Amino acid sequence: MKPLIVDSDFWEIFPEAQIFTLVVRDINNHTNGQNEKYQNLLNSSAEKAHNFLVEEDFKDNNVIAEWRSIFTKFKKKKGARSSIEALLKRVSQGKDFAPISPLVDIYNSVSLAYGVPCGGEDLENIKGTMHLGLASGGEMFYPLGSNENDPALTQEIIYYDEEGAICRSLNWRDAQRTMLTDKTKNAILVIESIMPDQRNRSLEAIQELKRKIEDNLGVAGTISILSKNDD
Repeated sequence: MKPLIVDSDFWEIFPEAQIFTLVVRDINNHTNGQNEKYQNLLNSSAEKAHNFLVEEDFKDNNVIAEWRSIFTKFKKKKGARSSIEALLKRVSQGKDFAPISPLVDIYNSVSLAYGVPCGGEDLENIKGTMHLGLASGGEMFYPLGSNENDPALTQEIIYYDEEGAICRSLNWRDAQRTMLTDKTKNAILVIESIMPDQRNRSLEAIQELKRKIEDNLGVAGTISILSKNDD
């Protein structure tokens, strides 16, 4: 069974997109006293992220402009932005990144170094099969750190399963229910490439993500690339 199914209504909006996934199993997602190692990983990637911040006005940087344009193509909450914009905003403001958990730290480091949005979900907490597509509206969603339901909007692009929304507005906001924790054993990590000129960086990023997880956590993941013309 595929860990992620991309619905036809997504391809209708973004026919040139590619969705890169990495499934990793039998993980030990505890830091095991290695916080300094992951802090150094984040610091190094934050320095590399300055390569994407060459314009005086933050919004004029190519990565930011592209993702803001992408987010105009579907319904979203006011202020919703791609996760890579949030990370690059922190870099532009000189804010530090603190370790969260090995998997999250690794994918954030790759996201920063390659200028791509990256997210992850705990496979054990996904009900049925995870999909990416347009919301019908009202899909249950409890965002990270909240005990209040904030349901998906009609025609919003979401990741979802049988129980509700998993992540809203592509990789904008994650759900508490499927978040990666130190108890996570099996996970799916996702990198989105919507425009053709994002593909090479996204491919390099998912390959680097696989390498970093192998090097740091000792498990080999499986990469899949989803596109419109897949069977």
